[in-house]
Amino acid sequence: MALPASRPFYLLSLIFCASLIAIALYMEHILGLEPCPLCIIQRALVIMVGLVSLIAVLHNPLPSQGQQRRVAARAYAFVLTLFAVLGGAVAGRQVWLQHQPADQLPSCLPSLDYMLDVLPLQEMLSLLFSGTADCAKVDWTFMGLSIAEGTLLAFIGLSLFGLMQLIRNTD
Repeated sequence: MALPASRPFYLLSLIFCASLIAIALYMEHILGLEPCPLCIIQRALVIMVGLVSLIAVLHNPLPSQGQQRRVAARAYAFVLTLFAVLGGAVAGRQVWLQHQPADQLPSCLPSLDYMLDVLPLQEMLSLLFSGTADCAKVDWTFMGLSIAEGTLLAFIGLSLFGLMQLIRNTD
């Protein structure tokens, strides 16, 4: 028995990612919540998942249409899963920081523009991924979840979607 085509699922993933970015921009520009370095990385990874979904929607590889299409379908699923798992790791790090005592948090970082100008790439990435006191601050909650916790749940869902696409039998 053949499963339904992947295109509608990737379209839902694309819409979901676009919604997450729209919500993030609304929170930043309308509510005035400034994103921390980990939030910016999470946004970039949501955009990457969305782009993979967009490409999969446009290409519409049907694994039942030959080996080359099967490879493309698995590649989209793998890359999407990879970006979603990375996003989940970054969001998980931020959730962990939010649950640490304030005196155990690293101090604030300089601006991203400054770090790009002055620091070597490896050191800058290390600082960004380690997070700071800014990343531990909870400014807004919805149903008891911080933004980072909600984003972590979103990345878990996207990871499960990617895994589903990766392992499903479409022959």
